[in-house]
Amino acid sequence: MIILAVAVFGLCLGSFVNALIWRLHEQEEQARGTAKRKLKAEELSITKGRSMCPHCHHVLAARDLVPVLSWLWLRGKCRYCHKPIPDSPIVELSVMVVAVVSYLAWPLSNWGALEAVSFGLWMLLLTGFVALAVYDLRWFILPDRIVAPLSAIGVIFAVAYALSQQDAVGVLADSALGALLIGGLFYGLFQLSQGKWIGGGDVKLGPLLGLVAGSLTGALLLLFIASLAGTLYSILHGIMRHQKVTGKTRIPFGPFLLLAAFVVFLWGEALMDSYSNFLLGI
Repeated sequence: MIILAVAVFGLCLGSFVNALIWRLHEQEEQARGTAKRKLKAEELSITKGRSMCPHCHHVLAARDLVPVLSWLWLRGKCRYCHKPIPDSPIVELSVMVVAVVSYLAWPLSNWGALEAVSFGLWMLLLTGFVALAVYDLRWFILPDRIVAPLSAIGVIFAVAYALSQQDAVGVLADSALGALLIGGLFYGLFQLSQGKWIGGGDVKLGPLLGLVAGSLTGALLLLFIASLAGTLYSILHGIMRHQKVTGKTRIPFGPFLLLAAFVVFLWGEALMDSYSNFLLGI
């Protein structure tokens, strides 16, 4: 029953992610004067704006907003203008999957008040992670308006998670070292390459990733997994598009960093233990 509740909550958060991404990007388009249609600030407000079709801007009814099911019922088209709905149900399903997996693989066995708070904050982080990943995949940007509040949530999460364990000071110190490692490394790469090797958004995201990694070794594992996943994606992307991948090929690195952070937080210790056992067995 709890898993079902987590799944439904994840779907709702995924629906919010779709709305958040569109509104933030539309606000940027409006500010630059490149939007196809001028909308009022209230209409694009994340907290006050009503859900609307991105094409005809018709306000959507409650029956149009049921995650996944509404999209399937409408066959992926707006009920009013009949144009394709850009909000993919894959986003909603992705948040649902990572939420359920997180609950099943949650590293804290005893569920008290702090553990529940930690999991709630983790759910918020996951929502932001998916939003950043989708935004970066579509427009090669990690917007500050998502990274900044997410980083603040990350600090609160790190504190709450540390307090739920016996050596709270040690756990928090390890997380801080992870944040310093990734944040410092990304900043150095950005300065050294003048922004050619890594983007400014990745630099700002770095400390949060280190906090989630939880330690120096966790941070190194995160970077390894992200680099491996990014490399495989680049190769497959080039093969599918019949393009040669070069140093100038643009690949969004944010999604792989965020995926690696998710993997390391939930299974980082198990992966490192398995690797250590493998080395000892050689």
